Amino acid sequence: MTTPAPAAQRWEPTAALRRSTAVSALAVGFALVVGQPVVLVLATPLLLLTLLALVHRPASRPRIRSAVDHTTLHEGQGTVSRLVLEDVAGAEHVVRISGRAPYTALHPSGGLTGSLLRVGEEPASLEVSPRRWGRRTLSDEKVGLTSSWGGFRWGPVTLRGELLTVLPGTAPYDSRAEVPQPLGLVGAHRSRRPGEGTEFSGIRPFQAGDRLRRINWRVSLRSESLHVVATRGEEDSAVLVVLDAFAEHGASGGVDGAESCLDVGVRAASALAEHYVRRGDRVGLRVLSAGGASLSYLAGRRHLRRIQGTLARVRPGEPRDLTADRLRFGATTGTVVIVLSPMLHEVAVAATVTLAGSGLPVIVVDTLPTGATPAVARDVDPAIADLAWRMRLTDREELFARLARIGCPVVPWRGPGTLDEVLHRLARRAQLPRVATR
Repeated sequence: MTTPAPAAQRWEPTAALRRSTAVSALAVGFALVVGQPVVLVLATPLLLLTLLALVHRPASRPRIRSAVDHTTLHEGQGTVSRLVLEDVAGAEHVVRISGRAPYTALHPSGGLTGSLLRVGEEPASLEVSPRRWGRRTLSDEKVGLTSSWGGFRWGPVTLRGELLTVLPGTAPYDSRAEVPQPLGLVGAHRSRRPGEGTEFSGIRPFQAGDRLRRINWRVSLRSESLHVVATRGEEDSAVLVVLDAFAEHGASGGVDGAESCLDVGVRAASALAEHYVRRGDRVGLRVLSAGGASLSYLAGRRHLRRIQGTLARVRPGEPRDLTADRLRFGATTGTVVIVLSPMLHEVAVAATVTLAGSGLPVIVVDTLPTGATPAVARDVDPAIADLAWRMRLTDREELFARLARIGCPVVPWRGPGTLDEVLHRLARRAQLPRVATR
């Protein structure tokens, strides 16, 4: 997408040309009136420069537009904003200056750059790097042209900033733990049922239909009857990522600075989705916010890009008249639910308790950064606000303890291995025999 410049522009004399013209005319007039040729000799260089600038007055009507190489980036990546110049005959120099948009780094850092117009060279390119996920609009910029000998200028004209879609950066994450209840068709998780997998389950007597390559000849020779190696099947799983975007606590400093709770949640959701998609699992996404968003369970790189694009459009906000009983997650048996939330909104808490009570393995990832504080209005006493916040954090700790008692573990997000321990515990719990009531 490009932004064209307005066409209603024309070449105007520069201030330098006006000064040189006035000084040259005064010098020539003074030399003729007073009869001092030396004054004319002294003014000759300035007079020649004025004549050269007038002779090289451009007659073109330039057209300028800006374009960026990439409109979709991950936070922290960079692209180049280029100028596309048309019909610039007679122009010698171009200069552009751009404002500073929030969470956007420029190079040169001041946003001011210029260059001579030479064949085969890129004129006045500007490097841009968005520093935070979201939809970022670059600041408007102004572009001007100057003719040969600095006699005439065109512009400056205002070019509208480009719209960039900044995907969340994938936080470093990896997990070797298996999901508790894989119930898909084929995948990388060890099943509780026998099948044609690679995970050793035991040795049993030969049965009709067993493959000959599964025969264990050492045990068969000792027992004088055929025995085969039994294995467990490998299945995929469904993972539902629930992101709490009701509010944003803490200040965001971009990809290299401090993180708000929404920064932690969005980046963790992107990392989890990429990890499980690469393992062949089906991943769903549900965003709890004013706008809300829901993606069904799918796999593949295209679905991962859809998830990241949805996360880039997340905006904090609380919808009206929203209650936990109105939320529908569509989580079926075997789905692992990962709730990314600071657990400070009653709807998010109630939804988490409902999911845990349905028998699904639910894990709460605490996204509240250490030292985060809420935004306080100017008319509120800071001491009262600090006391209320500390009381709220105390209630949150009690809530985490109650969630743990009902079998819903709470862990802080710390990157690789965040969910390993709790997934191992949930997998062991899923293997325990259950007593059915009649």
